[in-house]
Amino acid sequence: MFLESTNQKISLENTNVSLYIKREDLLHPYVSGNKFRKLKYNLVQAKSENKQTLLTFGGAFSNHILAVAAAGKEQGFKTIGIIRGEELKDKIAENPTLKKAQDLGMFFDFVDREIFREKSSPIFIQQLAEKFDDFYLIPEGGTNDLAVKGCEEILTAIDEKFDYICSAVGTGGTISGLINCSKSSQQVLGFPALKGDFLREDICKFVSKSNWDLITAYHFGGYAKVSEELILFINDFYQKYKVPLDPIYTGKMLFGVLDLINKNYFPENSKILVIHTGGLQGINGMNNLLKQKNQLQISIYD
Repeated sequence: MFLESTNQKISLENTNVSLYIKREDLLHPYVSGNKFRKLKYNLVQAKSENKQTLLTFGGAFSNHILAVAAAGKEQGFKTIGIIRGEELKDKIAENPTLKKAQDLGMFFDFVDREIFREKSSPIFIQQLAEKFDDFYLIPEGGTNDLAVKGCEEILTAIDEKFDYICSAVGTGGTISGLINCSKSSQQVLGFPALKGDFLREDICKFVSKSNWDLITAYHFGGYAKVSEELILFINDFYQKYKVPLDPIYTGKMLFGVLDLINKNYFPENSKILVIHTGGLQGINGMNNLLKQKNQLQISIYD
């Protein structure tokens, strides 16, 4: 199933800037947002190489793992997920992401976290090849040259009017595609979900333009970390605009964009487009964790 993404206006009060959100989350129920874009040409390449199996990597609540499982199911591939954390092996039924991926046919290989860190090493890849025979390898998060090519299709001619393009940043593939297809008059701003500024080096591997920057102040403690302030923001945003946000990527990015608007970061009359990169499937898993801690949960459904 494939749907078109649309630009939805976010009506703001007491500001001279305009804000729109590109609803890439509507592309597909499981292969949504940037995952749809990243996998598009990788699947084409896998078929051209006559591969029957897709192999990739991810954590407990990985959007990427579920997206590969769903895309593989639709396109006729077997799928293998190398999952970080051996302790998850006996907890699949308790994990909505892994449970759904398994239901879609993905086979899991749970590995020690120390071993998982070697996922890019030639020795580890060779060991996987000996264990699973022939497969098409997709890196964790999906970022490679073909993924960037897919993400270059996010912006279209109707988006040329925007002065700023804003996106969450995980592994750097999505923002690289956005930078490559942006106009020189546009500024691309990335909001990393991870601490630190190290992603600049990764992004520079895929881009040659300089019309971009990373805003590193809105990670809320790092990847998969949330706060009550962020959860309240996500819930309130849904009540106001009926747009669901995930707590790992787009929720943090939009919190940052609106905070910068309030701080007059953007010049008057700026036109801002924020990219909804999907990831909504992770909400159930996050709510399970929040419930265990007796903390406020995400409520994005009427």
